[in-house]
Amino acid sequence: MLTSNDREFLWTEKYRPKTIRECILPEALSDIFQAYVDKGSIPHMLLAGGAGIGKTTVARALCNEVGADWMIINASNENGIDTLRTKLTNFASTVSFSGNRKVCILDEADHLTPMFQAALRNFAEEFSANFSMILTCNYRNKIIEPLQSRFTPIEFRINQAERPKLASAFLKRAEAILKNEQIAYNKKVLVELISKYFPDFRRILNELQKYSSVGTIDEGILVNFGEESLQVLIRALKDKKFNEVRKWVAQHADNDSTKLFSDLYEKLSVVLQNESVPDLILILAQYQYQAAFAANQEINNMACLVEIMMRCSFK
Repeated sequence: MLTSNDREFLWTEKYRPKTIRECILPEALSDIFQAYVDKGSIPHMLLAGGAGIGKTTVARALCNEVGADWMIINASNENGIDTLRTKLTNFASTVSFSGNRKVCILDEADHLTPMFQAALRNFAEEFSANFSMILTCNYRNKIIEPLQSRFTPIEFRINQAERPKLASAFLKRAEAILKNEQIAYNKKVLVELISKYFPDFRRILNELQKYSSVGTIDEGILVNFGEESLQVLIRALKDKKFNEVRKWVAQHADNDSTKLFSDLYEKLSVVLQNESVPDLILILAQYQYQAAFAANQEINNMACLVEIMMRCSFK
């Protein structure tokens, strides 16, 4: 089943699932959320996982299915204590016109200030009789422990055994979207695009919409994939060409940092001198950890690559 909202232009919004069963999730997660729908109630929840994996979509689907009176706050933009004292308090303290439970989705909650998070502890308990909150975040470790203990934590993880099934399900969804948009496509290319960005469903849809602007999804877009190859970066690192490395980082600033570090671990381990591999591992581990706190991921990625250039020797 393909849900479509023709009033929306962006495919990520136009084809956003409206029910839990429409969401592409591991079976265990789907069953947990469906149980909340069947009971007709939503507890305080903390949904954590990688970008584009469906946390916000699930939160919105839950609210829609239980008939909650809900609002969403983007915590990356509204993360100060004043938002809690005014907007959120006004919403939680008033009676719902429908008589149903009220729910606030705090999206990207890992951007909330420490003061906001500390105040949220008592707030969650004070209005719990008729009000719930759903926090979504990429980095659970940026949510303070006292707040985590008050929310039901649910990790959005896809293990290796589940990946083929979910990727196949998303392939069918992508094909249905392209057919609905009357976009011609090469299935082999579509499979490669999904394989490249899975499980970031949002990124896949954005890429599809971008490439579909020329009217077809075919082998021509594979050239773009080749240009993003790490080989260009690896050569620049080996030759210590700082400006080329910086250019590469700027061009790929929207790439997932976690995937970049994983790819570097895999590719560089075989082209470095044996004695440099331990240094590589320590560097990647350090900057992967720092990525959870970095205000500017591009600077963090660049610092990592500079350190690799300075400390590691290539074969």
